[in-house]
Amino acid sequence: MTQETRKTAGPGASLGLLAATALVMGNMIGSGVFLLPASLAPFGWNGVLGWIVTISGALILAYVLSRLTRACPQAGGPAGFVTDAFGPTVGFFISWIYLISIWTSVVAIAVAAISYLSELFPLLGKGEHIPAIAAMALLWLMALINLRGTRTAGGFQVVTLALKVIPLFVVIVIAVMVLNDGRVQIAPPSPGSISFGSVNGAASLTLWALLGFESASVAAARVRNPQVNIARATLWGTGLTGLLYLIVCSAIALLLPEAVVSHSAAPFATFVGRFWSTDAATLITVFAVISCVGALNGWTLLEAEMVRDMAHRRLLPAWFAETDARGVSRRALLISTVIASLFAAMNASRSMQSLFEYLLLLSTSATLWLYLACALSALKLGIARPAALLGAAYALWTLWGAGIGASGLSFVLMALGLPIWLLVRRRSAEQRVQPGLD
Repeated sequence: MTQETRKTAGPGASLGLLAATALVMGNMIGSGVFLLPASLAPFGWNGVLGWIVTISGALILAYVLSRLTRACPQAGGPAGFVTDAFGPTVGFFISWIYLISIWTSVVAIAVAAISYLSELFPLLGKGEHIPAIAAMALLWLMALINLRGTRTAGGFQVVTLALKVIPLFVVIVIAVMVLNDGRVQIAPPSPGSISFGSVNGAASLTLWALLGFESASVAAARVRNPQVNIARATLWGTGLTGLLYLIVCSAIALLLPEAVVSHSAAPFATFVGRFWSTDAATLITVFAVISCVGALNGWTLLEAEMVRDMAHRRLLPAWFAETDARGVSRRALLISTVIASLFAAMNASRSMQSLFEYLLLLSTSATLWLYLACALSALKLGIARPAALLGAAYALWTLWGAGIGASGLSFVLMALGLPIWLLVRRRSAEQRVQPGLD
């Protein structure tokens, strides 16, 4: 990390290896694991294979990112790698679409949190607009926490990560018990039930749950000893989270009837309630809310960091790069929360499940452009080329699997950044002529 980066980032890096790993795992272990079983239930064993493909692809891309971080520490994160490889124009558009993916992700996570909260407070799930309003309120609560500083947000992330893994282990224990005593059996895949298209579709959904393995790299300016800690946090966080997801989501999708899982607003609670007790199911719901809130906190930190980083690299107005005494990019954080709230408001008429799935696919396809660009950057820079080639192929395959609607829309949203880029270029040209112009 350069001295200039440190100065722009604020008073200093405050995330060690534990906090960086918690950021990676906490951003991945959120809404995905708690709502995805409902979306994956119709896929059956195709969903299990989808998880395996996704985990493998995520680990390959995580390895590429770790190698890029070691080779180009001055880049400051994934978007910086792309800028180094292909120049500021490509760097801007990839940064822009990734920023959009973060905005849609925080909305999806907030919706998931409200979905689980509605199990405890049914009023939150009623009406056409109440879920969206509640989601927006949660977005602003997380913004207030992050305004307290990176150290506070990082500590909150560590605590929520410790709490959110509890329901995952509860599901694993219950699954082992019910399989042991013969209460249920997992039916093997029937002949002809496995198809390439279904596995691809499932893989596009499951990737949502692993979005965020790049979190430590995006927050590089906040990580101590980034060349070492970012690589470790990325690889260990991705591997451990992927293993937990594979076991837990597969257990819920395969041990419960498809009709039950697919129509459940809270699949974890449904699973625990069926095989243990309704009281325990209520407790699991509380943990699920904590999990979503923890992930939302981490993504809120990232959205502010992404805007600040883009401003620092002159891809957005320098106004957004300024930080307060706590190292918080207040302007970046507040404008990001406003835009995320607008995303929630624009889709307020959708049901919680349909809104979640819509934002899931949009966020996934938008993020894939970053993953693809990073893999291509590694190829151009001559870094981890075999892994980068596999990572690029995986990103393209998953973009296709997300469907023309989501992937096409993400491309259109990326192109909509053109006026902003032209404005930034014009202001940069003016400042070169008049150095005092802000």
